[in-house]
Amino acid sequence: MRRWHLETHRTDRVGWLRAAVLGANDGIISIAGLAVGVAATGATTGAVLASGVAGIVAGAMSMAAGEYVSVQSQADTENADIAKEMRELAEEPEHELLELTHIYVQRGLTPDLAAQVAQQLTTHDALAAHKRDELGITDALSARPLQAALASAAAFTVGALLPIAAVALAPAGRIEPVTFVATLLALFGSGALAGWAGGASPLRGALRVGFWGAMAMAAAALIGRLFHVQLA
Repeated sequence: MRRWHLETHRTDRVGWLRAAVLGANDGIISIAGLAVGVAATGATTGAVLASGVAGIVAGAMSMAAGEYVSVQSQADTENADIAKEMRELAEEPEHELLELTHIYVQRGLTPDLAAQVAQQLTTHDALAAHKRDELGITDALSARPLQAALASAAAFTVGALLPIAAVALAPAGRIEPVTFVATLLALFGSGALAGWAGGASPLRGALRVGFWGAMAMAAAALIGRLFHVQLA
């Protein structure tokens, strides 16, 4: 007799993983670019650190607010669709049963079997069946605004601490190269980790994130050198 076994899938973590990866990479790149750009103006270590800390606070709040509003909009849409489906199930149950049957026929079941499956699922939990098979809303993929906002803000802060640490530990006059190298290494690591967690190639993820991070810091350094304004 075969035993049931518990399976885990990467889609179960897609909600928080997307927000965490985006937040961490944004924290690393944004604060590293800010630090490199300010350092390129000839600013002191204290000025670079002050700008970096201010950037962390503003960036974390921005990430949390943006992620919350975005995901809440998705949640509002889902809730509106669910409310509509509940009304239709109450007012036109026969039509909804035929609609569910048609969905299963399109997926490859014979009309008779599709009707049986639709009837049994409707009897068990009609709303759950329509949420999953008609609307495409599942527990694993449903919008969770607060979770996304907290994960994004926390990840941004954690990611941003690395370039701040690089600035604090860098020898005087070497903030730019030290921050640049430390940030690239961190981005390679975060990109590889994100690729592995999502089931993709760690190397591809590392190169992809590292490339854009390098471009961002190079652009920031160029702007800093163009202005070269002594801040402090």
